Amino acid sequence: MSNAVRRQAILRLVRDRAISTQAELVEALREEGHDVVQTTISRDVHDLGLTKVRAPSGRLVYAAPGSDDADRLRAVGVAMRRYATRVERAGPLVVVTTPSGYASALAQAIDEGRHPGIAGTIAGDNTVFLAPRDGTSAQALSTELGEHLARA
Repeated sequence: MSNAVRRQAILRLVRDRAISTQAELVEALREEGHDVVQTTISRDVHDLGLTKVRAPSGRLVYAAPGSDDADRLRAVGVAMRRYATRVERAGPLVVVTTPSGYASALAQAIDEGRHPGIAGTIAGDNTVFLAPRDGTSAQALSTELGEHLARA
């Protein structure tokens, strides 16, 4: 089997299935008749630029670069519903309140989600400060994130 055929199979598998480990990827390829070993898959994962994203289930899974933007933004919404209790604009920032001890988990999910309107986060014990990127108003970001809470 050629590298190109195997790598196309890998991209299709990570798009169609929730695959978390190289061992799972090896098994999925073998189920399809590809004779592969983990070291080859490790090289392919690196060369293809696969990343790990948080699936809606909360599990980290492989995704092709650029193909996971919608999934990452969905994961931000899931994290907001799971951890946030209040969202408000405070001058040029957005402040998100959580129960005690959950701010770091929320900030990490937001950072990993790479929301295009958020430059970064700072987390305390129960508060996350969000810095909007240039071109994104704090009010618009606050409204967008607050909508996730309304869906809870």
